[in-house]
Amino acid sequence: MKRRALPALALISALALAATACSDPTAADSDSDAKQTAVNPTARLDGVKLTMWTAQNTVNAPKQVIDAFEKATGAKVETQAIPDLYEQNVPTKLASGDRPDLMFWQPSISTLPFIQPKQNLLPLDGEPWESKLGDTEKSLGMIDGKRYAAIVTSPAMLGVYYNKDVFAKAGLSEKDFPKSYDELLALGHKVVDKTDAAAFYEAGGDKWPLQWQMQVQLTDLDQSWWEGLNQNKEKWTDPVVVGAIKKYKDKLLDAGLAQKNYRTGTFTGQADALWKGEAGMVLNVTSFQSQLQAKYSTAEIDQKIGWFPVANSSATGLYSPDQTNGVVAFKTGDEKRQNAARQFLAFWLGPDYADYIKTMKIPSVQPSVPTPDGLPQTSKDQVEALPTAIGVFQAKAIVAPDTHLYLADMIYGKKNPQQVAQAIQDQFAQVAKAQAAPGF
Repeated sequence: MKRRALPALALISALALAATACSDPTAADSDSDAKQTAVNPTARLDGVKLTMWTAQNTVNAPKQVIDAFEKATGAKVETQAIPDLYEQNVPTKLASGDRPDLMFWQPSISTLPFIQPKQNLLPLDGEPWESKLGDTEKSLGMIDGKRYAAIVTSPAMLGVYYNKDVFAKAGLSEKDFPKSYDELLALGHKVVDKTDAAAFYEAGGDKWPLQWQMQVQLTDLDQSWWEGLNQNKEKWTDPVVVGAIKKYKDKLLDAGLAQKNYRTGTFTGQADALWKGEAGMVLNVTSFQSQLQAKYSTAEIDQKIGWFPVANSSATGLYSPDQTNGVVAFKTGDEKRQNAARQFLAFWLGPDYADYIKTMKIPSVQPSVPTPDGLPQTSKDQVEALPTAIGVFQAKAIVAPDTHLYLADMIYGKKNPQQVAQAIQDQFAQVAKAQAAPGF
């Protein structure tokens, strides 16, 4: 799934609308909710009907578990696709008084607050599946120490996909994999110098992938810096951030390491260019892998494409939460449906989970449930890198600003690196203030 943030004004409007929805007398404070008793995941639920909201491009993602749950329990689960932009239209529908029983939602501290979890969602602390999650997944779906989202898929991994034939022509092998961003750029020069391929394919046309080259360079900022940012004590105009933006412009784009049409390149163009060997590397998240798997077999991918992790000063991957990672359950005022929604999650992450991930051909979020066989080596490498991965800023900052839009302004010649950082900071502060975040 791609990482896309909403414009600041849209987010502020969504927050205001969601806040009005919270005056609903049925939306009790979750802190006062009684602890729920765990239920049998396969208990009969004849006559119970649940609704689940999804984005338009993920409407089929829960199909396997829904079919299995309906067969096992007699319940009915209806999926409803919310028009794009999903993250904007969901709060608007909630504000109108409409709400589902279940919903896909990004379980990060930058996106979960937009649906007012304390007022609107069932708390999921202590559910039977919670203790089964891997360490990285356990950190997701939490707000102020309380769990509001079940984690059903692993967060996307950010790393470098490379064309094995291009690397071979450049005389590169695994021993040359970089241990820093500077080494990654040096690797790019070797590709350009020794082959006719571009070092990187950048997607300025679609814009959203532009953020990743900047993100990789921010991994040396420690937790205290992010905590300071979230309290308005640190700024996106920090020299480290400005330096990352400037290095992307000066040392990659202006240095000729991207393909010639990087201002108009697309996400699908990335996959085509890497597959054909027109580019040696692509820095992107797991949605890029999904694009390859939709077109090519595991054997074909294993033969042609590799993957390695990289951070600013280490060979470490980054994880990026997305919309299909988390499922939330709403307070509807109907106790029978609320209990059924909890049972659905217990079924999904309990007796059905191995079948679900096998059907979806995705890694497991539960160490006790093996990742299914038949995944490309690139996927296996990402699973191996996840436990030590570093969160992207969407997992650390209370607001996910539209960095990609401002970086696009830069590559189109409308902003310099300092102006990009200032625009990011201005949006971040504006939305944080609208959220009534302390310090803003």
